[in-house]
Amino acid sequence: MTAVHFVVPDGIDDPARPSGGNTYDRHLCGGLSLLGWSVHEHAVPGGWPRPNPASFAALADVVERIPDDAVVLLDGLVASTAPQVLVPQARRLRLVVLVHMPLGHRPADDGVDDARMRERAVLSAASAVVTTSAWTRRRLLELYPLPASRVHVAEPAVNAADLVTGTVTGGALLCVATVTFDKGHDVLLDALATTTDLAWHCVFVGSLNRDPAFVDALRRRTLDSGLGDRVEFAGPRTGPDLDRSYAAADLVVLASRAETYGMVVTEALARGLPLVATEVGGVTEALGHGADGIRPGLLVPPHDPAALGSALRAWLGDGELRRRLRQAACERRDLLSGWSTTTSVVAGVLSGVSR
Repeated sequence: MTAVHFVVPDGIDDPARPSGGNTYDRHLCGGLSLLGWSVHEHAVPGGWPRPNPASFAALADVVERIPDDAVVLLDGLVASTAPQVLVPQARRLRLVVLVHMPLGHRPADDGVDDARMRERAVLSAASAVVTTSAWTRRRLLELYPLPASRVHVAEPAVNAADLVTGTVTGGALLCVATVTFDKGHDVLLDALATTTDLAWHCVFVGSLNRDPAFVDALRRRTLDSGLGDRVEFAGPRTGPDLDRSYAAADLVVLASRAETYGMVVTEALARGLPLVATEVGGVTEALGHGADGIRPGLLVPPHDPAALGSALRAWLGDGELRRRLRQAACERRDLLSGWSTTTSVVAGVLSGVSR
């Protein structure tokens, strides 16, 4: 039996903090076990990816206890911030970093140079890097001088789900994303404010405690825009509660400023739900095409409430467009892969490193 030590951020199973990265990590743990791997999970406390000295100390304590020559898979939220802990350990451990989002991807500001320096040091010392989209792989190779042969892609998969039929008018809108600046809820609110002459209701499903000041500002903007009875801040939902949210929706809206892949996209498509989304990162990959080449959704530029509002207006006002996008979503649904595919790719990388 082959063994892997999987280092993850503490709280990946916390229902109050659902995220695509947590879901990916959890499926990977279970999938590797099913393939015969002995998975030793190490959850490291700390405010990753913004750790403090206690966080680094906790990570060092975990890694130093792992035996020599072991294969260690590390979530990038932890790994990419901690070269002072991990680079010396790369001499005795086979490190593989799982990058959900490159921490050095953001435009240059006061903190990006340091983030890139730290991430570059860790990824350069790793035996292999796994990314969750082809876009992420390209971005890492643009940012850092890494050997292309050591950077791999293992796209997220999706669980099978019941088909959603939707309503005739298409006015049930759903946004599934942690309520933070990066997810663009402010842009979505501005877009919705341009469509008040149309019939719709939008539910925001996602954690409300990651950025309380941003959430408070959104609530005020909702009231000031006269959208208080049309926009619902539902908080985080998982399992059957999240399933019911999708089942009640006609359209999923994603206004993100950055996404490495966008697992919400494939979660929607698994139910035959079309999307209106920003064309960022790996979203285009996740959206894909139906069997006849039609995209199961509309893509708009990020940071552009006018473009997003126009796309929503097109969806709400054109029954034939809704029909075409729903058909394309059903076709794309049949092409989605399961988590066993993702796990097999990662297992192959780990096996190569172990040899």
